[in-house]
Amino acid sequence: MRIVVGVLGGVLVVLMLFEIFLSFLLPRRVKRDPQLARRVAQLAWRPWRALARRFPDQTADTLLGMYGPFGLLLDLAIWVAGLILGYACLQWGGGSHVGAHAGFAEDLSFSAATLVSSGTAGLAAQGVFARVVQVLDAGTGLAVLGIVIGYLPSLYQAFSRRETTVSQLDARAGSPPSAGRLVARSTATGGWQALNEYLRGWETWSAELMETHLSYPILAFFRSQHVNQNWLSALCTILDASALAVAAAPKGTVEEARYTFAISRHAVADLSYTFRANPVTDAPDRLPAADFDALIAELRAHDVALGAEPDAIRAQLERLRALYEPYAVALALHVELRLPPWLAPESPTDNWRTTAWH
Repeated sequence: MRIVVGVLGGVLVVLMLFEIFLSFLLPRRVKRDPQLARRVAQLAWRPWRALARRFPDQTADTLLGMYGPFGLLLDLAIWVAGLILGYACLQWGGGSHVGAHAGFAEDLSFSAATLVSSGTAGLAAQGVFARVVQVLDAGTGLAVLGIVIGYLPSLYQAFSRRETTVSQLDARAGSPPSAGRLVARSTATGGWQALNEYLRGWETWSAELMETHLSYPILAFFRSQHVNQNWLSALCTILDASALAVAAAPKGTVEEARYTFAISRHAVADLSYTFRANPVTDAPDRLPAADFDALIAELRAHDVALGAEPDAIRAQLERLRALYEPYAVALALHVELRLPPWLAPESPTDNWRTTAWH
């Protein structure tokens, strides 16, 4: 019996270390994702999201925003608990040589104290096997501490870079952002060339967002400082604006927008796959005919040249939207974020116009 428990304890330790390696040290997607971490995150996220839906928007967003740090700590706690239990099973399987009349409770206490480097709980390893397990236990605790200390700055730096660019979208696209407002404001003075140049910078942001959120999926649950802006609405706004530019601009004037559309679509599709959010093809139309006509009318009001007739633009735009909207809707449902409208009126409540007092 002790041998079986010891073997199971060793397997548990190896499993926990492998999970930590995949989650913290391997910054790329692999076919074998950290199953324990993912399942725990999914199980905890569903009731958390259900509870948040019972509150007003501001309170709900605050509660949902707490899940990112909480999910990270929850995963860490489970991994540490698994390591403690695994090493305790190894000690028990080896004969509980950590003190006189020691049993599993003493092995568990000894394992926990050794892992967190807080002494040995008044116990001492006796025998070669017990000492070897103790050294491995202590070494594992030190390694996990070092990994976490190195991981957290990288995580928060990625979050900060993401949010810095998201905040910059406010003045151009409104709060919440909309592609219609972004295109109208950008083309009003510089035409399609101005919009094309602006979208060029978002190619890098979309690529970095894809890589950081694939490497650190918990980042998707870290929310922005304002309720009416978030990373997904920013990504979708850029996709919308790029798609409109490709469909409506004269040929050869928005080549950079094509590249931005491509990498942004890549990002939204890969993230949807990572979170197992199946594409949604029956969602309400985000750009009904009336809104499309209003958008075209606004572009014409600013003397923006169109590269095709409205019917041809709409047909091309629908083909492009079908490439990314099902994934964006699926992600929005999964992480409880709102997708931006296609067309929003000028608003005096844009974030840059307001303060916490007004």
